[in-house]
Amino acid sequence: MLAFTVPPEWRHGTIMIAAPRPLFGDILRLNARWRASRPAVTVGDRVLTWREFDDRTESVANALISMGLKPGDAIAIVMRNSLELMELMFGAIKAGIVIAPLNLSVSDEAIERMIEDSEARAVFASAEQRDRLDRLRSSPSSGWASRAVAVGGGAGWIDFASWRDAADRARCASMPKPDDPFNIIYSSGTTGLPKGIVHSHGRRVDWAFDVGCALRFHSGAVTLCPVGLFSNISMGALLFTILAGGQLVVMEQFDPGAFLQAVERHRCTHVIMVPLQFQRVFEHQDFRPDRLSSMRMMCTVGSPMHPDLKARIAREVPAELIELYGLTEGIITTLDPEDVQRKAASVGKPVPGTDLAILDEAGRLLPAGECGEIIGLSRFVMSGYHNRPEATSEALWVDDQGREWLRTGDIGRLDEEGFLYIVDRKKDMILSGGQNIYPADLEAVLKTHPAVFDCAVIGIPDATWGETPLALVMRRSGQEGIDAEALKSFANERLGRQQRLSRVEFRDDLPRNPTGKLLKRELREPYWR
Repeated sequence: MLAFTVPPEWRHGTIMIAAPRPLFGDILRLNARWRASRPAVTVGDRVLTWREFDDRTESVANALISMGLKPGDAIAIVMRNSLELMELMFGAIKAGIVIAPLNLSVSDEAIERMIEDSEARAVFASAEQRDRLDRLRSSPSSGWASRAVAVGGGAGWIDFASWRDAADRARCASMPKPDDPFNIIYSSGTTGLPKGIVHSHGRRVDWAFDVGCALRFHSGAVTLCPVGLFSNISMGALLFTILAGGQLVVMEQFDPGAFLQAVERHRCTHVIMVPLQFQRVFEHQDFRPDRLSSMRMMCTVGSPMHPDLKARIAREVPAELIELYGLTEGIITTLDPEDVQRKAASVGKPVPGTDLAILDEAGRLLPAGECGEIIGLSRFVMSGYHNRPEATSEALWVDDQGREWLRTGDIGRLDEEGFLYIVDRKKDMILSGGQNIYPADLEAVLKTHPAVFDCAVIGIPDATWGETPLALVMRRSGQEGIDAEALKSFANERLGRQQRLSRVEFRDDLPRNPTGKLLKRELREPYWR
C-alpha cells in the first residue's frame, strides 16, 4: 500500500476529501508498481528497470538514514554522470535528504566553498574526483570526514556499492513534506560567487508538471541527457521524464559523435541541451539528418540560439524545436514550434500558470515595446538562496497586491502579442558615453559573418567614453584568413553609430559554463585590473 504526503484536506459539504499530492519519492514507487519491467535508466550498457531502480534507490535512502542523516540534512555530490549518481540523487530525494550536486569543472577552491556553503554532512565522489577532495576530507574542520563515500572506495573512503548493498531495500521510513528542501543548485557563477538555489519538494513537482507539459514530455519519451547532472537543465530532463513515466538515457559526458550514436541506438525522442552542443552535433563530420529521425522534441536552453541554426534544425530534423528561456530560480518561457518561423528572435511566452512583466529602474511596469528588467511570477519559484536572506530579498519585487515577483537580472521587452525578447544581461550591459549598449545586439551581427564560429562582446575601459565594446571572436575552421580589421568593418557597417566596436581580437576558445553561458566576468577581468 502506497502512502502519499497529504496537504491540508479539502472540505466538500460535510465530507472530508483527502487530496493526495505525490512527491518524487512517491512517483518513483508508483512507476515501479505500474511500469515494473520497463526500462527506467540507461547509462552506457547498464540498464535498470523501474522496479530495479526503485529497489536501489530505497537501499540508498536507508543507507543515508543509517549514516545518521535526517531529513533536511544536505549531501554534496562531486560525481560525473553515472548510474551510481542517479541512484544516489533519487535515493536521497526519497529520504528527504537535500542534494547539492556540484559542477566538476570548477576549481578545487570553488568546490570547497560550495561544500562549506551547503553545510554538507556527507560527501559522495566519483573515483576520479577523490584526489581533489582528499585535502578537504583531512581538514580538522571537515564535518563529513567519516561520511565520505566514493565509487570504488579508496583510502579513507567508503565504497559506494558496498555501502548501498548493505542497506535494507524496504520502503524508507523517512518521508519529506512538500515544503521541505529538495535540492541546492549552485548558480552558474557568471557574475560572481555562485549562490545556492533552494527548491522544495512540492515546487519541484509543480515545476515538472508545468514545464514538462509545455515541452511535450509523455510516457513514450526516451530522453537523452547529455549535460552534467549537477545542472538544472539535466534536473529538468530527469524530472519531466520520471513524472511522465518515460525512459532516461544518460551520457557520461557529451561528445557529438557519441550523441549521434546514442540517439540511433536507443531511438531517443527528447533532448534538452545548450545551443553550442546543437551546433557541434550539426557540424560534426558524421552528421546526417536521418540519424536524428527518432527525435520528436529538441529543446535549446541556456543561451540564445542563432536564427540560422534554428532554421537548419527545423528544416532537417522532424523533431519539434522548442527554445526555452529560464532561470534556475524559477521563471520559464518557451518558443513553441508553431511560432519559430515568425518569431525566430523571440524566446516565446511564459509556460501556462506563469506571468511576466517588464520593470524599469524606478520599479514601474513598462508597456509593450519598452526595454527593462524581466520579472516573473510562478508557483515553482525557488524557496530562496541558501543562507542568504539578503540576496533572496534583493531578488524579489513586490507589487501593490503584495505578490512577490522574481527579478531575473535580464533586460528584455514584450511585443504587442506578448512574445518576450531578451536584450541582454543587466550586468553585461556596456555604458559608453552615457549610452546603454547591449552586447547581444553586437554579437548577433558578428555571427552573421561566415568566418565567425562564436563570439563575445564585452566592455573595456576607455579614457573618452568610460567603456567601449571589444569583440572576442573564435573563427571557423578554414576561415583563419579573415583579419580583425576586416571583421570590425563588417560589423560596424551594420551597427548603429553608438554601438560600433572599438576593435576585434581572436581567441582559440571562449569560456562557457556547462549550461552554455559565456563567462564574461572572466573575459572582462584582464582588461579592468
